[in-house]
Amino acid sequence: MTKKIAVLVTDLVEDVELSSPKEALEKDGNEVTLISFEANQEITGKQGNKFTSDKGIDEVKPEEFDALLIPGGFSPDQLRSDSRFVAFVTYFLDKNEPLFAICHGPQLFIQTGLTKGRTMTAYTTVRPDVGYAGAIVKDEPVVVDNKLVTSRTPDDLPDFNKKIVEILHA
Repeated sequence: MTKKIAVLVTDLVEDVELSSPKEALEKDGNEVTLISFEANQEITGKQGNKFTSDKGIDEVKPEEFDALLIPGGFSPDQLRSDSRFVAFVTYFLDKNEPLFAICHGPQLFIQTGLTKGRTMTAYTTVRPDVGYAGAIVKDEPVVVDNKLVTSRTPDDLPDFNKKIVEILHA
């Protein structure tokens, strides 16, 4: 059964942390929608790859999607200053819907106030921040807390991609 996956993203995303999970999700038969500030926005990754958003944040509602992916790089730090993106993430954390984040992705969780007691990982410099926000932090390739799946770096992508597809089938 096809699932609809939202991806919150803007410039300076870590290219492979967007392209690799997106490819794994699509290969599994899912529909992936890139959401940024505006529809058809050109997004430039940290490594220079170009992506185009499908929708603007004002055109979508979180309940229209079965899961949410947040790739890393500097994209999450930019998005977390915008309450519309924070509200989108809050929905998935609050409802315990499938939520996948890698590297700097969990930075977006901090603004939600819903990290306390959740077990997760993130990039080395982000782990203390989510810990200060009340999360139980682990230094492991993939950490699963119910339907919340987090990973640390691009090196973890094979395990991360496998786990996010598994969670969608659970």
